[in-house]
Amino acid sequence: MSETLFDDAGSEAAKGQEPLAVRMRPRTLDEVVGQRHLLGAGSPLRRLVEDDAPMSVFLWGPPGTGKTTLATVVSRVTERRFVELSAVNAGVKDVRAVVDEARRRMGMHGTRTLLFVDEVHRFNKTQQDALLPAVENRWVSFIGATTENPFFSVVSPLLSRSLLLTLESLDEDDVRALVDRALTDERGLGGRYTLTEEAADHLVRLAGGDGRRSLTYLEAGALVAGAPGASGAEPVTITAEHIERAVDRHAVRYDRSGDQHYDVISAFIKSMRGSDPDAALHYLARMFEAGEDPRFIARRIVVHASEDVGMADPTALQTAVAAAQAVDLIGMPEARINLAQAVIHISLAPKSNSVITAVDSAIADVRAGRIGQVPGHLRDGHYKGAAELGHGKGYRNAHDFPGGVVAQQHAPDELADREYYRPTAHGAERRFGEVLQRIRGVLKGGG
Repeated sequence: MSETLFDDAGSEAAKGQEPLAVRMRPRTLDEVVGQRHLLGAGSPLRRLVEDDAPMSVFLWGPPGTGKTTLATVVSRVTERRFVELSAVNAGVKDVRAVVDEARRRMGMHGTRTLLFVDEVHRFNKTQQDALLPAVENRWVSFIGATTENPFFSVVSPLLSRSLLLTLESLDEDDVRALVDRALTDERGLGGRYTLTEEAADHLVRLAGGDGRRSLTYLEAGALVAGAPGASGAEPVTITAEHIERAVDRHAVRYDRSGDQHYDVISAFIKSMRGSDPDAALHYLARMFEAGEDPRFIARRIVVHASEDVGMADPTALQTAVAAAQAVDLIGMPEARINLAQAVIHISLAPKSNSVITAVDSAIADVRAGRIGQVPGHLRDGHYKGAAELGHGKGYRNAHDFPGGVVAQQHAPDELADREYYRPTAHGAERRFGEVLQRIRGVLKGGG
């Protein structure tokens, strides 16, 4: 009896020492913030829970997106015995012990077990294979959490027997909702603290879509701000300075809808254009630390690979597009390296604005009404009656001539002498300019 009393007292004491992120874990699916695509009416996960069916699920997503939370909630909602293993320190022996105990409890009491394996990608093939019989025979319901792509880190037999659900980083509204709930909920700070708007903005930026991180930083900020007074006293205000001291990260003043946003992105672009990689990297870092959307940064880099470099180094666009794809493929913070590589490439590449000048000149002519008729020999001659109209007559197929170029007018008469593309002598564009000069000579009948 005394053991039970001591156990209960220890459990209660432990509850008071639990991190804020643990205390604030949702108790039902409706309390889960974010992941609407997984939790909406009729979604696979909700149907699995509501139907209380045996399941095998992989939750794949960045840290702090709610993988452990979802597993815990599923266990509570379905009233299953919850067993958690970490692939960091568990082995085959541990897995088999859990499975054996699950089979024993099911046979003796009808109790079902939910086995949650965190960081399941750290299990080697033998350890993952040990899970197969339990998953195959439904001795346990299995949920594996991973931050790595399961198609590369999980054995095919196990993955093919499971439902793969992808979690997304929380958006700003999700993080704010988590913080607001933690400030007011009795499980959290219970209304004893308030947060200034500047502190909330800084907290959201620091979280980077990680819900657990946002609550960890909030708790640290509360400790720095100091303990609240007696019951009924005014709540303690947590400021941006408190968050800075707690996390040791300066709050970058950066309003994404105001002057700072436009000034910094303008300086970033002009630094790349001015071939100054150090300044460009500085502004890139400021945007990172301020929580700027990395997809926005990637889009600007892709644009300026053509606008400021263009044909002087055509590979700059390839690098920029690859960096943008990396943002979607691996996310932040790792993608910061790919974006930095693209910034350095564009900064050091020879510069040319001939591409944007060419296309804008062509657009200006069209808008000014300089359009003209498509030359008859270039018109579509495939439909019935086209030949009678002279469409396609006299067309000379470039493939039939030496060098793949033949004297022939392609532009409308009104624009026959217009030359939009004016290559520079910078980098690779010098060679393109020489090629273009020869081509234009042939097209105009100069040999």
